[in-house]
Amino acid sequence: MYIYLTSGTSDYMEKMLQKYEKEQLIILYGSESTVLLHETDSKKSVFATPRKFEVIDSVNNLEQKGYFVFNNIPVSDEGRPIFEQRFLNRSRDIEQMYGFIAFRLLRPIKSETYIVLTQWASKNAFDSWKESDAFAKAHSKPGPEPGVKKQNIFNAASYVSTYSGKVPEKK
Repeated sequence: MYIYLTSGTSDYMEKMLQKYEKEQLIILYGSESTVLLHETDSKKSVFATPRKFEVIDSVNNLEQKGYFVFNNIPVSDEGRPIFEQRFLNRSRDIEQMYGFIAFRLLRPIKSETYIVLTQWASKNAFDSWKESDAFAKAHSKPGPEPGVKKQNIFNAASYVSTYSGKVPEKK
């Protein structure tokens, strides 16, 4: 499965959403831009120049509602297998959290930045996850195996982007 992302003004993204209504598209409203997310089994997107990702882990279906969090994590080429293994072997406590809707681990195609995408019923549900013991456990730094040198697998600092999946009512 693949996810393609494109961004622009909300008016333009809403027109794209209508134009490709038969595709699995979700519109996400952010404070600085609007993103259109295309999830498909196809290696081609309806977008002209999307950011491209392969879905390497998923939980539940993404829906046009709630609160979306994109944890953008730049990973070095040599760090990719380590990063992916950590995520694929992670604790799955997040899936039991109140307000959790869906999860995607996105491997970048032609980029270094992975996206850990989570969807929540609300910002409050996400904030509750961040304040939970399960979050602290999931984000604790694993130490290296005895006798193994610790290596940095990240190219730069990660950053978070948040979006609302709730479509605003037209006036």
